[in-house]
Amino acid sequence: MQERFDDAALAIFVRLTIGVRDERGDVPGWVMVTVMSAAVVAVLIPMAKDQLGDMMDNAMAMVTGSAAE
Repeated sequence: MQERFDDAALAIFVRLTIGVRDERGDVPGWVMVTVMSAAVVAVLIPMAKDQLGDMMDNAMAMVTGSAAE
């Protein structure tokens, strides 16, 4: 009985361990997506700084109720 339990526990451990190893292989892909997203933001912010500021001012004015009607 104990041997069957040990075999089952070992099988579960192996399945869980292999699953973790497979997911770790995709880390470079996520790093690339993150770096590329940061690069896009870094390029777009200087070009759209004024428009983003105006949008933020308008949104805050609408929330606070000081927007011109």
